Amino acid sequence: MHEFKLARDHVDAVARRCGRPHPFDALEPRKTALVVIDMQNHFMAPGFMNETPQARAIVPGVNRLAAGLRAFGGQVAWIQNSTNDTWASWSNYHTCLMTSERAKARYASMDEAAKGHELWPELDVRAGDIKTTKKRYSAFIQGSSDIEARLRALGVDTVMVAGTATQVCCESTARDACMLNFKTLMISDANATWADDLHSAALTAFYLNFGDVQTIDEALASLARGGALAQAAE
Repeated sequence: MHEFKLARDHVDAVARRCGRPHPFDALEPRKTALVVIDMQNHFMAPGFMNETPQARAIVPGVNRLAAGLRAFGGQVAWIQNSTNDTWASWSNYHTCLMTSERAKARYASMDEAAKGHELWPELDVRAGDIKTTKKRYSAFIQGSSDIEARLRALGVDTVMVAGTATQVCCESTARDACMLNFKTLMISDANATWADDLHSAALTAFYLNFGDVQTIDEALASLARGGALAQAAE
């Protein structure tokens, strides 16, 4: 798992801006969703082209956070990347940003009928969870997935982002959630990528500009505080 801690000067800067170190330190559970990004074989399983070994290390933490949120009455969503019908609509990505061989291999691996598309089997996916696909790095960008509509229908206004890779699909999803006016957190020990510096840079940039960064334990404590406040207000 990545070693990460928010720098003191960054915490101080956020505290000066919003009055406290964590802007979302009381989360109303029934309005909160954990959005887990790309924890599928293409990124998780040994030997696959985008294998991210650190992502396997965060599985117990992701499961623990999901279980905790469900217990508080919140929603868990599992988002799988799909390449179906994206070759033409995302042509610059497939033809300019990769060799033709890599593009074809990636496209085949995350076809919805392929092994690479399947969720990692050690994830604790429950019957009441949302499962959906996305067609771009971000789950929230226009045309990528139906997750915004599904969360809005449930009254969700807060999103916790976990998964892989921290600085690619997770950060893209989190930034777009912020732009769509969701209260957005990235969970530092429930995100993973290929190197510590990439993980750290993404989380730091997000914390300073877009939302909040908390650990699993901090997020569970924020849910407990928010749940208590909601119950007291009833």
